[in-house]
Amino acid sequence: MQDALTQIINFLREIGIEVEAAEVPDAAFLPGLRIVRGKLQFEPGKLRWPGDLLHEAGHIATMPAALRSKLDDNLTDAPQAAHASEVEATAWAYAAIVKLQLDPSVLFHDGGYHGHSQGLIMSYTMGVYPGAFGLAQAGMTVVGAAAAEKGIPAYPHMLMWLRS
Repeated sequence: MQDALTQIINFLREIGIEVEAAEVPDAAFLPGLRIVRGKLQFEPGKLRWPGDLLHEAGHIATMPAALRSKLDDNLTDAPQAAHASEVEATAWAYAAIVKLQLDPSVLFHDGGYHGHSQGLIMSYTMGVYPGAFGLAQAGMTVVGAAAAEKGIPAYPHMLMWLRS
């Protein structure tokens, strides 16, 4: 777990998402992890699954740049939440897993996704990519025939990791 955690943190910092170790309240939505003003805070002793960092980073990354710093813990209450929906955040996180060459179970762990982790692993590894179209609409990737027309790799390859 530590190797994946270090790899994920380094990747997030390289692409411009701030990640810092901090005390996280026990009442946080995810154990040991929260978003504060567009930054990820995690408590090493409480963080149960390093892949959760990627999913939450997906919310930050898919948010328009002008709105990122407004993100806090409960994304569903924020008026700008529609820009960083669950499906796009999940697709973004899967693209990151592929880029980092980590096993999909790091992201889709048994403690998450309301018991649908194995189904998500199967879907994504078989090339069914929920959320990829939304990422393409934001200019972050290309999908299907558009990739072939442009001569560039399709999702899960990303053209940019942070939405402009």
